[in-house]
Amino acid sequence: MNRRNFIQSNAVLGLSSVIPDTITTQSTDADDRLYWAKLLYKIAEPILKNLAEGTLVKNWKVEYSPAWDNRNAKVAYLEGFARTIVGVAPWLALPDDATEEGQLRQKMRGYALKSIENSVNPSHPDYMLWRKEGQTLVDAAFLAQALLKAPDALWKPLDSVAQKRVIEEFKLLRRVVPPNNNWVLFAAIVEAFLLSIGEEADRYRIEFGVRKIEDWYVGDGWFKDGETFHTDYYNSFVIQPMMVDVLQTWLEANKRQSPNGNHKSLQERTTLAIKRMQRHADFLERLISPEGTFPAFGRSVTYRLGAFQALTHAALIHQLPEGVSPAQVRCALTAVMKRMFVQEGIFDKEGWLTLGFAGHQPNIADSYSNAGSMYLTTLGFLPLGLPTTDPFWADLDAEWTQQKA
Repeated sequence: MNRRNFIQSNAVLGLSSVIPDTITTQSTDADDRLYWAKLLYKIAEPILKNLAEGTLVKNWKVEYSPAWDNRNAKVAYLEGFARTIVGVAPWLALPDDATEEGQLRQKMRGYALKSIENSVNPSHPDYMLWRKEGQTLVDAAFLAQALLKAPDALWKPLDSVAQKRVIEEFKLLRRVVPPNNNWVLFAAIVEAFLLSIGEEADRYRIEFGVRKIEDWYVGDGWFKDGETFHTDYYNSFVIQPMMVDVLQTWLEANKRQSPNGNHKSLQERTTLAIKRMQRHADFLERLISPEGTFPAFGRSVTYRLGAFQALTHAALIHQLPEGVSPAQVRCALTAVMKRMFVQEGIFDKEGWLTLGFAGHQPNIADSYSNAGSMYLTTLGFLPLGLPTTDPFWADLDAEWTQQKA
């Protein structure tokens, strides 16, 4: 991979508060990983540190879309929290070590655990808007997905009080009837998480969500989002990865409950969902230009790297499409990060993400978007959950498809 166009100093990248003086010369594969970890830390720290310290509402002056639809503005805090923690969860699941990255990860894990505890504590100043607005179902789903990705790091260490509060808030979300679109998966994954920890789950919400998505498959790695096909990134923001997570969780729970049972049908559905995600991931990898750009189209383009979740999730679970190597995905995404996060205004003066795609562009934000929504970009960092010895990080640089072309 030719990195000449992508190497930026820390001062330009805006990582000076976390990185003293690295990534100023040609980088190695190890440097790529440290770059990813430090950038993810920079994105996530304002949300999780403030929430852990009880100052999120106090310190965060949330930016809202100029076309804001006037729903309860407090939804922003749960959006920012849940969308941050789902992206950092696989990274936090790695064991502690004494490296620079390991120290950042250990600190972030502490913030994350305290954030979960505070978010469900009714007497805490940063208690989230759990019991109002249907939007809560969306971001509870991202929190559930985070807990499924890192149960040993983010669920089991919680004390019994915090666990009971999370469970209570999740069960109360059954009041929300999801609209006939990707939201059916939000209901399904909340129940799938409850199933995974042995709690009483509404299996109908799981089965209904999965069947609706299966019915909306149109071919060649694409699902409709409801009855209408949309050309946008929602297959990657939500549909493909969350479908796989729900099915895998459901399958594993059934095998635990009935080790000698016949799970062939559910196994086949899970395998098919993975194959469809692989095909979609193939498209996503091909969208990355030789210069590290990708096209902005459809709803929610301000979610930035979240557009690549189907690709990063496939890498995380070692299910990349045939002919797409882990190294080429690493190199392509590193190029995108170095292109996107060098843009002026992508962070405000206090370090919070702003509305926009390349920098601060509030006028392109959808009516349902606020600064908290932007933290879905953390889903672009899922492969940090792979150890340094994994081929994703250990293999030599490789050209991605558009470079080869």
